Amino acid sequence: MDSEFWKIVQNIIPATYAKQASDAIRARENTIRTFFQHKKLPEEGWEDNLIEMVLNRLSLMDSNNFHGNCSLGEREARFASALVAKRHYNFGHGVGRSGDLTEPQPKAAGSSLIYNLTNCLLQDIFKIMGMEVPIRCFLVPVATGMSLVLSMLSLRTIRPNAKYVIWSRIDQKSCFKSILTAGFIPVIIDMVVNGDQLETNIVEIEKKVKELKKDDILCVMTTTSCFAPRACDNIEQVAKICRTHEIPHLINNAYGLQSRYIMQRIQKAQSVGRVDIFVQSTDKNFMVPVGGAVVATFDSFIMENVAKLYPGRASSSPILDVFITLLSLGKEGYLKLVEQREESHAMLVEELKTFADQHEERVLINEDNPISIALSLTKIPKEHLTRLGSMLFIRNISGTRVVSLDGFKTIAQYHFKNWGSHTSNFETPYLTVAASIGIEDGDIEVFIKKLEKAMNKNAKLCDTITEELSGDKSSLEKGLSPSMQTLSNTSIIDSCDL
Repeated sequence: MDSEFWKIVQNIIPATYAKQASDAIRARENTIRTFFQHKKLPEEGWEDNLIEMVLNRLSLMDSNNFHGNCSLGEREARFASALVAKRHYNFGHGVGRSGDLTEPQPKAAGSSLIYNLTNCLLQDIFKIMGMEVPIRCFLVPVATGMSLVLSMLSLRTIRPNAKYVIWSRIDQKSCFKSILTAGFIPVIIDMVVNGDQLETNIVEIEKKVKELKKDDILCVMTTTSCFAPRACDNIEQVAKICRTHEIPHLINNAYGLQSRYIMQRIQKAQSVGRVDIFVQSTDKNFMVPVGGAVVATFDSFIMENVAKLYPGRASSSPILDVFITLLSLGKEGYLKLVEQREESHAMLVEELKTFADQHEERVLINEDNPISIALSLTKIPKEHLTRLGSMLFIRNISGTRVVSLDGFKTIAQYHFKNWGSHTSNFETPYLTVAASIGIEDGDIEVFIKKLEKAMNKNAKLCDTITEELSGDKSSLEKGLSPSMQTLSNTSIIDSCDL
């Protein structure tokens, strides 16, 4: 609103009222102008009405919102539902063009501005999380697995004869399937058991690098954030191997961006060796809906190569989600969440240690995993382990995993022994929990109480079933005994006993 507008307003309402309103709006406009000028995360989070003010103004810059626009193309950002239009703030053109995901769109100046600004905010997040070396990054509107696919396909343009990906095993299907989807052959490197911790088999990785022809290897793929007791891969040593043998290094950093410890290790890996691309999930690190990932690199050529490989336009929904969230949090808000997560992780470890002592179990020592924690389950008979996980789930405890070490998984033609444990050789069954961003102390208190209840109930069921099987063998011939029938309906009974 310019000065002429306020002169007109003063003819309608008293000048003092108009000036007061003008000052209030000018203050907001100055905040927006400063943000556009510096393209940095604001120190403090913005109020919702200020964020919506920006979104509404930028949406007016897209052609579908031009007054009197006459659209005759096949893709004109029309909305059949007012609810959908409202949900997306009237942004309908998406981002990018057929030749480049990061290229501005002639029909969508506002959408292009938001995408560019979001990528700038993400670069700022990397800095505040300890990444001192300059990086390039951009948000891809597909989740982590498909972003890994895109990254591998971009590497193929510079290594056209490559067919192998050396993969440090992590039992997470989307990571492994990304290699198959991209059309490469995985060379699976099992983890090494060191005490409680599963660590990178550096010797075997280097051996495979030397065995295979250098040009036949697309990259070595490592993982930083993972379910305990698997540790963050020794990305520093892998980076050295990759630099020595001139092989790309791709890091699956799915939820590692929320950890300053992991981000410092990625920076160190680049300083001592080679890191080409590292990929992180938006939902895991920024608490937004699933559907986006951040592709980051230390090399602007690699970033441009990945961006140019994306076919067509892309959805702007994940971009809007991240843009709104980061402005809402600000630097102060995000760091507060990070600090809360670190404190909650320490609290969860201590609470689990106390719990473990009471049940003759122990928290597995996993110093190189700053997010996930594993609790041994050695006192539960093997055939009754997975029921504990079901009991926790029915008590609204989500995200825990019970690993019984008897799982077999086949993905395509590849067979994995002890699927879920990241190795064929681990001997201790366990339960994993994670202290990820957004966790609160109250979540930990509730979890420990319900874990206690589930453990005790599971133990009673185990005792009852053992007694019946040993005392009445004929029950196996007659069908399930009352207690065995109770076991088969555990989830229904438990839901009434929360």
